[in-house]
Amino acid sequence: MLLMKLIEHFVGGKLFSGSSDRKGKVFNPATGEQESEVKLASKSDLNQAVGIAKKAFETWSLKPALQRARVMFKFKELIEKNSDELTKLIVSEHGKVFEDARGSLTRGLEVVEFACGIPHLLKGEFSENVGTNVDSWSMRQPLGVVAGITPFNFPAMVPMWMFPIAIACGNTFILKPSEKDPSCSIMLAQLLTEAGLPDGVFNVVNGDKESVDAILENSDIKAVSFVGSTPIAKYIYENSAKNEKRVQALGGAKNHLVVMPDCDLDGAVNGLMGAAYGSAGERCMAQSVAVAVGDIGDELVSRLSKKAEALKVGPGMDKASEMGPLVTKEHLERVKGYVDLGVKEGAKLVVDGRDLKLQGYENGFYIGGCLFDHVNKDMRIYKEEIFGPVLSVVRVKTFEEAAKLINDHEYGNGVSIYTRDGDAGRTFASNIQVGMVGINVPIPVPMAFHSFGGWKRSLFGDSAMHGMEGIKFYTKLKTVTSRWPSGIRSNAEFVMPTMK
Repeated sequence: MLLMKLIEHFVGGKLFSGSSDRKGKVFNPATGEQESEVKLASKSDLNQAVGIAKKAFETWSLKPALQRARVMFKFKELIEKNSDELTKLIVSEHGKVFEDARGSLTRGLEVVEFACGIPHLLKGEFSENVGTNVDSWSMRQPLGVVAGITPFNFPAMVPMWMFPIAIACGNTFILKPSEKDPSCSIMLAQLLTEAGLPDGVFNVVNGDKESVDAILENSDIKAVSFVGSTPIAKYIYENSAKNEKRVQALGGAKNHLVVMPDCDLDGAVNGLMGAAYGSAGERCMAQSVAVAVGDIGDELVSRLSKKAEALKVGPGMDKASEMGPLVTKEHLERVKGYVDLGVKEGAKLVVDGRDLKLQGYENGFYIGGCLFDHVNKDMRIYKEEIFGPVLSVVRVKTFEEAAKLINDHEYGNGVSIYTRDGDAGRTFASNIQVGMVGINVPIPVPMAFHSFGGWKRSLFGDSAMHGMEGIKFYTKLKTVTSRWPSGIRSNAEFVMPTMK
């Protein structure tokens, strides 16, 4: 019997076993074989990591912003140097194809690049003589120990939306990655140590619900960032608030792409293919609903069906693969169950990928691209997030009907419209009740110097992620008003002070 690889925690600048004997299974989705075990932390393990992070905060928070930025610069160099190895780790545990995994790493790296500018980003405001000989200025200071709870679908990118900004601002960080694909987080921690980050500033604690609840209950953790499903996001939001923590909790999505009759249809179809089937649909920004406006529906479905049937599905390390497997066998069965449900609900299954089998990879967690037509707003496959390679086409008569359909949905994460009409594009962007909007762009993920976040039940909390929203989330504002007396003592005043 082969000795199973054991993935431990990373605490205080080194690998950490913890006291818990509980372990989780880590699979290679391409083969369906278990390749590793991961330690699952106890509440005691989590609290020990927080204690170490709290101690590290005492000195890290006092470092000049320029010194913290230099660590980020070095970290950026090390990610670039080790990008192939990091990408292979993502592919081996998540399953997405190599170039897609590399792209997700690059989107995380962009946040590191943004954090390299932290000396400028932390500058406050100054007003001279707000009153006679009175000056006032503001500063942003770190919170303390903060935590991130991240999902399986982006084991590098989503953590890197959080911790580079948090630690550049002077906080220390506890990362609880998904137990389904934890290896990438451990390597990132090791690279941060190599970059010169002091021990205890960045820590990885693997675990499940026990670890999550320990994060929410620990009073030394001042803020929690989360990305995942809406029910869990709501749970994180409510319990973080109950325990007096700042919280940003990004939830589920049901992203629509509106296809107008005047659009570049080839562009719309290609955009939908990548946005619906890329990463096997396991993206919170996946476009899972195509809204066909007017008489464009028949031609749209015809073109989509040909491309979906020709989709090259295979292991992520195969350069010919356009789509890899799903992350686990359980998730594969869940997605197949939604396809079964759509058929029962009366939608027309134009392309059925449920019976896909790959020679040599019969045990892998594969499903082909699925395409439904004539889906309506009352069907569960329309209402609920499937998180798999299942695209639903909804047909509407007018632009106004398309906009109402989207605005009435409980989720408001991302949305796109394909059109040549500038007025339609501008009206859509202005009136749609969704946090991230694309115009002739299929996946409108903002760059690192903007911020990522949805509306409605796609985001709980006041703050989106990265960009200036991230700076504000990971710092607290302090405003100072000062006067230096000339030696003449004034008498006490018992009225609200005003500036004269």
